[in-house]
Amino acid sequence: MFARQLAVARPLVQRASIVPLSAIQTRSYMVGFPRKPIAEPLDPVYYPSLNDAVDPGQNGGYVNPAPEKRQFRDPYGEWWDKQERRNFGEPVHEDNDILGRFSPEDYTWVSPAKGLFQIGCFVTTVFGLLGVVYMFYPDMPAVPRTFPHNGLEKALGGPGVLKARSSDDE
Repeated sequence: MFARQLAVARPLVQRASIVPLSAIQTRSYMVGFPRKPIAEPLDPVYYPSLNDAVDPGQNGGYVNPAPEKRQFRDPYGEWWDKQERRNFGEPVHEDNDILGRFSPEDYTWVSPAKGLFQIGCFVTTVFGLLGVVYMFYPDMPAVPRTFPHNGLEKALGGPGVLKARSSDDE
């Protein structure tokens, strides 16, 4: 019985999968384009025209807090955002990308003077050790080797040996 129902339903499934291409592909256009240019000036409530005397930072009158790196804030304080160490509604400095927690951290563990002193101590120690090794290192580990027949002069092509053929001999 089930096989008979399956045989009847199979042609219906194949016919339903064929969808004409024109039903899928439709074109649409943006309504209201091109837009008309705005002739009236921008609303001064939202876009105030502030000069340099009124707005020295030229940031639209935004309250710019004192620059404080979030790295130096109390990590155990009651912050609304514990990772960024800031509270809800707190104004953000305009250099937040530099002052935030995801910026490179300031290395304050060693001062530059102490770091240069440590590097100088390291270089002095290395060169001192090299000097001690140079002073106590033996000159030659063994006696120089000697060869018979005037130091193998004939075997190595000395003055009394027959010369090899060169390109000028042709």
